[in-house]
Amino acid sequence: MNKELISGGEALLRSLKNEGVDTLFGYPGGSIIPVFDSLYDYRDDFRNVLVRHEQAAVHAAQGYARSSGKVGVCIVTSGPGATNTLTGISDALLDSTPVVVIAGQVSSAVLGTDAFQEIDLVGVTQPISKWSYQIRNAEDVAWAVSRAFYIARTGRPGPVVLDFTKDAQMAKVLYEPVKVESVRSYIPYPTPCKDAIEKAAELINRAKRPFALIGQGVELANAHQEVIDFLEKANIPAARTLLGLSAFPSDHPLCMGMLGMHGNLGPNVNTNECDVLIAIGMRFSDRVTGDMETYAKQAKIIHLDIDKVEIDKNISIDIPVLGDCKETLPMITELLHENNHKEWIDSFAEFDAIEKEKVIDKALYPADGPILMGEVARKVSEATGHTALLVTDVGQNQMFAARYFKYKEPHSIITSGGLGTMGFGLPAAMGATMGAPHRTVCYFAGDGGFQMNMQELGTIMEQKCPVKMVVLDNCFLGMVRQWQNLFYDNRYSWTPMWNPDFCKIAEGYGIPSRFVKDRADLDSAIKEMFETEGAFLLNVVVRHEDNVMPMMPLGASVNEMILE
Repeated sequence: MNKELISGGEALLRSLKNEGVDTLFGYPGGSIIPVFDSLYDYRDDFRNVLVRHEQAAVHAAQGYARSSGKVGVCIVTSGPGATNTLTGISDALLDSTPVVVIAGQVSSAVLGTDAFQEIDLVGVTQPISKWSYQIRNAEDVAWAVSRAFYIARTGRPGPVVLDFTKDAQMAKVLYEPVKVESVRSYIPYPTPCKDAIEKAAELINRAKRPFALIGQGVELANAHQEVIDFLEKANIPAARTLLGLSAFPSDHPLCMGMLGMHGNLGPNVNTNECDVLIAIGMRFSDRVTGDMETYAKQAKIIHLDIDKVEIDKNISIDIPVLGDCKETLPMITELLHENNHKEWIDSFAEFDAIEKEKVIDKALYPADGPILMGEVARKVSEATGHTALLVTDVGQNQMFAARYFKYKEPHSIITSGGLGTMGFGLPAAMGATMGAPHRTVCYFAGDGGFQMNMQELGTIMEQKCPVKMVVLDNCFLGMVRQWQNLFYDNRYSWTPMWNPDFCKIAEGYGIPSRFVKDRADLDSAIKEMFETEGAFLLNVVVRHEDNVMPMMPLGASVNEMILE
């Protein structure tokens, strides 16, 4: 192969092409100009998305990655451009999202001098990324990019940061593609232990009350059918984490609902009643376990995970099954006996009936009064035949939407789980429309979170992203207000909000919208939203003081949920 003399900036773009990248989210600046100058000649090779804020670039790349299964990529400048990405990088790490963040850096000659817009990005991002590396030589570009993508996408996915000095972007290099296929001491796919597989199967076969917890790891591994085969063979009831909600269909007879602080009553209570707990691709977050000292103490626990770090990190495990669950699940399933746990499965129905009466019917079918968040979420889900890709912001809107949407297809929820990032939803939703253009993307936000990255309406306008946006407007920072209501004697300190006219703002961006305050107008407004081509903003005024129930108070046990 004949090597060609090109700039480091162009070498970056060729390397991205070699990795199959087709979409870039970014924002130019002084220290990254050489890359953007090279990009001018590669406009036909990439969809270049100019976001309105660098934080939004990473969130958009996350939405793209989680909807497409590819690695999301964003390119920003040094200094504030780079530091604006830190929230997104942190979010991607906690939610195992493969993104590569490429940031410009001052020239090598002035590194360490506090030059204009210089920041030690490698030092800042090492704790919040899978790998962080500074490119100082154009000769290292092809290797660094290939290594970055290999690390980001393999094993437990996550963010990688490349800090690219300006002189390396401008220097000439005899470019030759590089393909990194291994990294010393990095073992992304552990070899399953046959002994652990056999012990897990034996324990499940003896179980009287087995219970499976399904996490996002199933989605990341594309192990949806493997989970179904596993559960159906041994007749095991299962519940999903927030990020794993679409890993197992909502209407499957073995699906018992959602786990966690605002999950369903039955799965949470029966976590402390099962005799064998099988955790698949989840990390025992505190939002799922509640009080870890009282969590599932009666049960033997089997944990299937690809990341050794998660084993015994929060909860003591009896049988760890390390490996990709797409590989380990069938190995266990093959050894399982066909079983029947009807009495155990029926026990969940008793809690379902209680929750339906005390929580769900009140949230979905109010007799009168203001519109409720839960009924909006369910009506929107029904309008799509429960096939939409749900993207949420963070807060009450997130929990109501997650609870009352239904999920028929895999990869149907994108939300900020581990970091809980307000402002995540709008850019993630626009990224999702690019990663999965064949899907209907519904974005839910509260009035607080919507305003944190509202400037991305400009990107949605420019890129013609067909996001169906639903703002649940209660003039409060709703989740904080709920805690103030329940635990701080209604002292609403800095949570009431005065809001602008969101429909007029949408109009300024050329985006159609509808304002709804009366329940009688809700159905027609939802219909109009889905019949309108392209983006649409539905601003729904909802009850000002609505609470998400059930709720597991902070520090309480999973069987101590409050219902009203």
